[in-house]
Amino acid sequence: MKNFILDTNVLLHDPQSLFKFEENNIIVPITVIEEVDRFKKDMNETGRNARMVSRILDSMREKGSLASGITMPGGGTLRVEMFTEKYFRNMPVDLRVDNGDNRIIAVAQDVRDRFPDMATIFVTKDSNLRIKADAIGLIAEDYESDKVDIQDLYSGTRSIEVPPEAVDRFYGQGWLEAPADLAPNEFITIVDSNNPDHSALCRNDPDNSRIVPVRKVPKEGIWSLFPRNREQSFALDVLMDDSIKLVTLVGKAGTGKTLLAIAAGLHKTAEENVYNRLLVSRPVFPMGKDLGFLPGDIEEKLTPWMQPIFDNVELLISGHESEKRHSKGYKELMAMGLLEIEPLTYIRGRSIPNQYLVVDEAQNLTPHEIKTIVTRVGEGTKIILTGDPYQIDNPYVDSSSNGLTYLVEKFKGERIAAHVTLTKGERSELAELAANLL
Repeated sequence: MKNFILDTNVLLHDPQSLFKFEENNIIVPITVIEEVDRFKKDMNETGRNARMVSRILDSMREKGSLASGITMPGGGTLRVEMFTEKYFRNMPVDLRVDNGDNRIIAVAQDVRDRFPDMATIFVTKDSNLRIKADAIGLIAEDYESDKVDIQDLYSGTRSIEVPPEAVDRFYGQGWLEAPADLAPNEFITIVDSNNPDHSALCRNDPDNSRIVPVRKVPKEGIWSLFPRNREQSFALDVLMDDSIKLVTLVGKAGTGKTLLAIAAGLHKTAEENVYNRLLVSRPVFPMGKDLGFLPGDIEEKLTPWMQPIFDNVELLISGHESEKRHSKGYKELMAMGLLEIEPLTYIRGRSIPNQYLVVDEAQNLTPHEIKTIVTRVGEGTKIILTGDPYQIDNPYVDSSSNGLTYLVEKFKGERIAAHVTLTKGERSELAELAANLL
């Protein structure tokens, strides 16, 4: 059995963390309760989590005293540890400054000293606080129940070498038996072991346990858009497949994630009429220093945040019109209700049926926010989440703990989900060089 001391940011990141330490002792310093209380009136995800933490702890009081310890459903105990000035006596002089972080570390150190025969671990998502704790001899860890090592993230694609006759047989009959270790809807490039140029693009069909060809793009393209590389062909294949209800696209800047998703959505909505509306949304996070409050009505306030989506839609519509075919204008699509662009702020509590939903910049969302979004999906809706785990503006998540990578790993074995990692930038030669060199 171990003692786990939880920092405020752990509870605000995941209120259910109180139930994820198995048969061990969970200790919440009273300072953490005070800090959680400061956030409970915030009307954002942090505020909602703060209120949930308070409700969970309040419900625990019915089972006993938080001061002496309460038995948890999964075993172990939960207790709230009070802070007294004497805890500072054994702290280094530099850490005797009376602030919340130092009080929490002092409680963790006191617990360790009182229970020398039991491992004491301080859990915090604050890297500087882990450094402080380590400097005074405490075992400090990040909260990793929802972490995914970005280097090991499921890519959704792989290449395998096969005998020459296997490639010929694939082209002849249109399928091959699937290797046993393929995930549902995983993409495979089968390559002739004697001739690398003799290959085929395939997708695992989980219904028939076979690999089948990636669908060909119509000669007129998808809203006049054509894939420029292998991964873009893979992405369009699942974006156009109505049986796949959740698609995740991960890639660096300029790989075409958002453009592909919007093109497929416009095609499915405005041309094939499969969905009632294309709904494009993104979280509101500034890059760099925020400019403060913006003037105007709600539409004017949101324009700077939604402008990257407007740019993609305008590019697609201008290309579509250049083909001299009938195409509805950008404003007309919105006026007809076929296209809607809005921030994620307003998605909580909604039910979204029969729509093509694209969530851009999903790497800035927490796992809990991702759950909130995906659970809004109603009957007949397809949802696509795009993002780059290396471009995160949310200070509370990183490349391993963001909701997008969490979702990719959780859904990689599901038959109605597909994932593609895009690697080659196609925006411009300069953008590709910048993404690789800077």
